[in-house]
Amino acid sequence: MRLTLEPILRSAGIDLADAQVIRHAFVKEHGDTGLQGIHADSSDDEILAYTSQQSSKPRIFPAVPPRIWVVFVREGGDRARLWAVVENRGEVSNDGVLRTFDLVVSEQMADLRNRLVIGWRSPRTWRLNGPTAAGYPVMGIADAQPVPFPGFDRLVLEYAQLQAVMREHRYASWRTVLSSVVGVYLITDTRDGRQYVGKADGAENIRQRWSAYATNGHGGNIKLRSLEPTTFRFSLLRVFDPATPAPVIDAAESHFKHTLDTRRHGLNRN
Repeated sequence: MRLTLEPILRSAGIDLADAQVIRHAFVKEHGDTGLQGIHADSSDDEILAYTSQQSSKPRIFPAVPPRIWVVFVREGGDRARLWAVVENRGEVSNDGVLRTFDLVVSEQMADLRNRLVIGWRSPRTWRLNGPTAAGYPVMGIADAQPVPFPGFDRLVLEYAQLQAVMREHRYASWRTVLSSVVGVYLITDTRDGRQYVGKADGAENIRQRWSAYATNGHGGNIKLRSLEPTTFRFSLLRVFDPATPAPVIDAAESHFKHTLDTRRHGLNRN
């Protein structure tokens, strides 16, 4: 029998009737409120402040929210990782558009922060009542320790791994490293072996470029738009210091396109 969230909440002393479960997603800005969103490297204080501001519309957020909020952050696909449990001590302001609540991080489930991963059945739903969320499946209780960066030469990521690297706290050091370099990368479609050679240069580093792929699967590349990204594999061919002149990176990209023959037998259009 699959483990669900219910026994974990109950063992933490959380009354399901007085709880709600929230799943945050990474967004730059919310179109309905104009609020800045959170990102993979948001601090705990930033996530708490973000959680404390909610819509004044009752159809979006309950007029009388429960006391306990169990807050998760979305991971790749239909998974969510526990950020923290917070206690709602009441509303402190309401301007007719946004309500701000006094939230305090609780010690409930503290040992499971950044470790508990659940399946999130409704991708468009971001808030659930406690009794509803209680039936959601537990996917695992993961190792919370940071994952060491393997080095540029050994970095090979399946698509699901790429999404995790761009979103999970345990890969924070990887994002820092990938932000420090530009260069030439390779995407291999493991279904048929076709390859795509791309580059990140100028103001765009490897992390920024790969983050686009993690978000939409194609990064704006026309030949990749029609392909299912779940079978993509990402690796680095050559990295450069960000101060490297663009023509040097262009020449390296052209070299690998020629060497791997990705224009005739791969996914590069030019």
